[in-house]
Amino acid sequence: MPDMTFPSMHISEIISRPVDAVYAYASDPANLPEWAAGLSGSISQVGGEWVAESPMGRVVVKFVSLNEYGVLDHSVVVPSGETFYNPMRVIPYGEGSEVVFTLRRQPTMSDDDFDRDANAVRADLARLRQVLEGG
Repeated sequence: MPDMTFPSMHISEIISRPVDAVYAYASDPANLPEWAAGLSGSISQVGGEWVAESPMGRVVVKFVSLNEYGVLDHSVVVPSGETFYNPMRVIPYGEGSEVVFTLRRQPTMSDDDFDRDANAVRADLARLRQVLEGG
């Protein structure tokens, strides 16, 4: 069987806000345009789905159900119909929170593409921190 694994990168941001507050904000897809420029310039509900205008084109974003564990996993269906699963968590960090996003390298990605995606995720998480900390 061929090796079908590709490296993942865990990218995190510490936020000086309680876990419940970070989770409540980040789990609401309507807030994505405020902090996730890598995913959404605008978003609205269309036929019961969250549809975003993104740098990739029109995408459908589907978060897991609200939960008590801080899980923010979500899938993104891109215009080609391909679905990308994105693991994401909000976990306690002292009196604040740590948001951890797992970036999965896709089989066709170059090193530069993977680095570009990682930098976009870092920028989004930094913006999430700025929005939630009031900066």
